[in-house]
Amino acid sequence: MNAVADSMLGRAPEFRSVVRAAALVAPTDATVLINGESGTGKELLAHYIHHNSRRQQAPLVTINCAALPESLAESELFGHQKGAFTGAMQQQPGRVQAAHGGTLFLDEIAEISLNVQAKLLRLLESGECQTVGQPHTSKVDLRIIAATNKNLLEWVRAGRFREDLYFRLNVVPLELPALRQRREDLPLLMEAFANHFARHNALQPPRYAACALQQLQSYAWPGNVRELRNFCERMAILHAGQTLYAANLPWEMRQTTPTVQYTSWQQLFSLPVEGVDFEQLERHLIDQALERCGGNKSRAARLLGFSRDTFLYRLKKFSIPV
Repeated sequence: MNAVADSMLGRAPEFRSVVRAAALVAPTDATVLINGESGTGKELLAHYIHHNSRRQQAPLVTINCAALPESLAESELFGHQKGAFTGAMQQQPGRVQAAHGGTLFLDEIAEISLNVQAKLLRLLESGECQTVGQPHTSKVDLRIIAATNKNLLEWVRAGRFREDLYFRLNVVPLELPALRQRREDLPLLMEAFANHFARHNALQPPRYAACALQQLQSYAWPGNVRELRNFCERMAILHAGQTLYAANLPWEMRQTTPTVQYTSWQQLFSLPVEGVDFEQLERHLIDQALERCGGNKSRAARLLGFSRDTFLYRLKKFSIPV
């Protein structure tokens, strides 16, 4: 199992729709903005896009913007000349120049300062960057992918993120669903992770009893796929070759009371004897999805397993404002 394969593992409709969109945009040079909660696999999706692009033989340079000290962020990104500032003892190329010909992945883009945002805007608009201490600019050829777990539009409204930069980054937005929104993928992911860590450590993978699987399906997974991966590694090492029951699970995963098993649609819904008004049921589910997603139509569509166009058609059908 490699990182690129890991990122694409899943059959949930809301996840597959993101993968399909990523596959379409990968061969182009369009700027991509990946949204999603922490641990959903934003960096892995960036790797997938780069791996399937015409730039795959060139470097993918990753920058964690949250880890850049504000005083050194410009130097780290664009490099500096010797003597450009106190402590600049020699010329140092930046990460932007290192990504020439390839892809620059800006993780946690919301954390970058407004001053550096202006420099990034220039890079996106003209492909130019200016090394600290150098009087002229230079051209670089690269593709930019950015990622964030913040609502950048809200940050724009709050004055914490440049509006012009937001629109430059938001050419092709991709939003990764949280693990709790793709629970049907849990067994598939758990099996893949268990086998991977068992092979890596020369151990037998653990097995999960039905009661343990039901408990795990009910858990919220706040850390998303990253948390699931860490959990599977722990179980593969501590319970190699064993059958795990609900009592063997970590304390926090035993606190929720399983109410629904996600093994079949028959267990989710039962048709009443008197029948149902299907249109009324459909309208009710759409209203619930919109309420749960705060009115975000793209998220609501994914929650119901619809494409955005199909969802918009149903909104018009029920005279719900589009």
